[in-house]
Amino acid sequence: MKKGLILLLTLMLTIGVLAACGTSEKAGKASGDKKVLVMATSADYAPFEYIETEKSDEIIGFDVDLAKAITSKLGYELEIKDMEFNGLVQALKSGQADFVLAGMTPTEKRKKNVDFSDIYYTAQHMIVSKQDSGIESIEDLKGKTVGVQLGSIQEGKAKEINEKVALTIQDRNRIPELIQEIKSGRFDAAIIEDTVAKGYFANDKDLKGFTLSDDPEEAGSAIAFQKNSDLTEKFNAELKKMKENGELDKLVVRWFGGEN
Repeated sequence: MKKGLILLLTLMLTIGVLAACGTSEKAGKASGDKKVLVMATSADYAPFEYIETEKSDEIIGFDVDLAKAITSKLGYELEIKDMEFNGLVQALKSGQADFVLAGMTPTEKRKKNVDFSDIYYTAQHMIVSKQDSGIESIEDLKGKTVGVQLGSIQEGKAKEINEKVALTIQDRNRIPELIQEIKSGRFDAAIIEDTVAKGYFANDKDLKGFTLSDDPEEAGSAIAFQKNSDLTEKFNAELKKMKENGELDKLVVRWFGGEN
C-alpha cells in the first residue's frame, strides 16, 4: 500500500514539473531551451514589413530583420503576428504580443499606453496623388478627399492640415487600400510615409508625391513594449550597439538603398 502511494506521489510530482516547464515566461513563451518573443506588426508597409504574396506567405522587411537581429542577440526565438495597425497597441496591452515593430511613431498619446525604445529610423510624411491631380502643395488639398491609414501618425497630420486647409479625411486599414482609392478616383490624395510611398512610385508611374517638412524626431519610428517591460532596456542596449558598429546602417542600405 505504501509502495503504491509513493509511486503515485512520484508520478504527480513529475507531471507538475513537466507542466511548469511548459508555462509562459514573463517576456515570452518557452520553446525548448529558448524563450519565444511575439512581435506584432501590420504587414502592409513595405519595405518595413510586408508579404510578397507571389513568392510566399512569409513576412519580410526592415523591421523584421531588425527584430530578428535583436531577439537573436538576446537569446530569444521570434514569432510574428500580422494584424491591422490600429490594433497593435491594444495587442500589447492585452498581452497578445511582447513588442510591436511596425514603423510606429512614439506619440504622446501612445506613450500613455505603451513604452517605446529609442528612435531607430527617421522618415517624413508624403502627400501622394495621381500624376494629373494638379496637387503640388498643401494649399492644393483644399476641398479634396485625403486618405490616411487608421490609427497612424499620418491620421493626426491630416487633421493638423485640415485646421489650415479645409479637406475631407477618409481612413482605411491598409496602405494598399489607400493607393487603390487614389487610382480609382475616390481619393484625391493620401498621406503616407515617404519611404513607403517611394516603393509604390517605383512600380507605378501614374503616382507622384511631395514631402512635408517635419521635426525629424516627431516622424521617427520606435519599438513599442508593454508598460514597464524589462525588454525596453534590453532592446535599447542592443539597438545602441547596432548603431555604433554599423549593423543598423547596413540594414538601412539593404532595405532603403541608402543611409537614413
